[in-house]
Amino acid sequence: MKYKQKSRRMWRILSFALSVFLRVYWYKLMKKSEIEREKLWGNIGQEFRQLLFDLEGLLIKVGQFLSIRADLLPNSFISQIQDLVDQVPPSDWEEIKVVIEKEWGGPIEQFMLSIDPIAVASASIGEVYRGILKDGIEVAVKVQRPMIKSIITTDFRALSIIIWFADHFAPVPKGFINFKMLFQELKTVIEKEVDFKKELEAIQTFRHRFQSFQGLAIPKTYPNLSTSKVLVMEWVEGARITDLDFLEQNSIDRAELAQRLFRMFIPQWLEAGIFHADPHAGNVLVKADGTIILLDFGIIGEISKKDALNFQDLIQAILAKNYAMAVKVLIDLGFIQPGANTKAIEPVLKEAFSFDFNQLKEMDLFQVKKDLNEMIKSLPIQVPTRFIFLGRSFVTIEGMLHSISPDQELLEIAKPAFIDWLNHGNQSKWKLVLKWIHSQPVFQIFHSITDLLEAPNRYLEQTQALKQREFYFTKFENQKKQAFFLAILGVAGVFSGLYINEEILWKGATGLVGLSFITYLISNINQKKWLKGGE
Repeated sequence: MKYKQKSRRMWRILSFALSVFLRVYWYKLMKKSEIEREKLWGNIGQEFRQLLFDLEGLLIKVGQFLSIRADLLPNSFISQIQDLVDQVPPSDWEEIKVVIEKEWGGPIEQFMLSIDPIAVASASIGEVYRGILKDGIEVAVKVQRPMIKSIITTDFRALSIIIWFADHFAPVPKGFINFKMLFQELKTVIEKEVDFKKELEAIQTFRHRFQSFQGLAIPKTYPNLSTSKVLVMEWVEGARITDLDFLEQNSIDRAELAQRLFRMFIPQWLEAGIFHADPHAGNVLVKADGTIILLDFGIIGEISKKDALNFQDLIQAILAKNYAMAVKVLIDLGFIQPGANTKAIEPVLKEAFSFDFNQLKEMDLFQVKKDLNEMIKSLPIQVPTRFIFLGRSFVTIEGMLHSISPDQELLEIAKPAFIDWLNHGNQSKWKLVLKWIHSQPVFQIFHSITDLLEAPNRYLEQTQALKQREFYFTKFENQKKQAFFLAILGVAGVFSGLYINEEILWKGATGLVGLSFITYLISNINQKKWLKGGE
């Protein structure tokens, strides 16, 4: 793996982050157009992508994590990294052999009949080898890369510096992006994936949960040979579930396959428990007899019982147009930043969901999604990673369903599967359906009349609030910009004074740096007070 030397690796990461910060701040200072800023973020995305390929290791995982945070990062940046493939050259077999034998406490021959030294798959954290146990059973042996923990420690140290810098100096409203929470979520995701015992537990949980599900295969594990760095699983073979030629050759009913795939994921999305957070076509295979194979449980999400109940309450609140309740549920779910002005959020939610649900099929859903995203980005809302993974899981499966059975609408596949899930599940789920019935036209007329009468006042109030918000935000940001560039000027003066040995110059410049720092802190404190108070 490239750049194993810690100091050199850290320098590459930090210097790139600093260059991004300076360019973004410069574009804001120069009041560049939206088109120019999008182009800048596109260029930054290309450079970041190249950096990931150069450094490999943890950073590829970081790139994949950031690629799903379209709620926080510019689209032009996301578009450059959204198709990142975690595939790097395999390690030397002798190094891998050392890892296996150290974990097993003896030579490989003591535990296996044979193992192919050529990796069948190689990613940034682990590599997979094909082997045969003493009893003749074929297995997949997943081995953690040598030195990966050292590389991860170095990368996290560099990222923590970047996060601190972004939290204090990034040109975004404080409270609108919780950088510390973002870093902690990233760290949690990576640490779970590095510990193969976590993946072993996930596989066992899935096998138990879906043991009665017909037409699904999840590899058996071998706990006696599995450790935090080595995972041994049953070897399974199949084609990608989106391989249409394979489906055709084996006369697999594509409509039935799509139904079964969707039924398998409904309880993962809507019930408490863990769900597969990375179900791309390489991890979802199909056998010749139509059996679905689910692989790779390194990245999983988890929905708690409280989350599941809150989801139902949120949908009910939206359908009943109870936006105060919706905001309360969003706080409980962790979407709304601590200290946010919730009263300012209610009217925006009301505007976002003021359309008629009965006309949803006739609407331009892409435009609706775009409008909702823009509204959400204007609020102090940061989607927790577990829900980002949940959305990613759904969108990925939706794409698979379209590939497998393009003649069927998603609703055609989802409706019978959803009804079946309701019939065989907890009766409390019916509350959600009953709430939907009560939100239909005969019950909605009073909402519609009220919305119509309130629309002009609502529009004027929101326009005034947005103008006031823009004024205060610009005021505080300008103060911070002035302080920042005075600090840069002061630092340059300090170095110049020291270089030419002019005491008055470097002392005066030091005072300017201190004054700039105090000015920045005062502006920052005032901005935080304003954001919390909603002045």
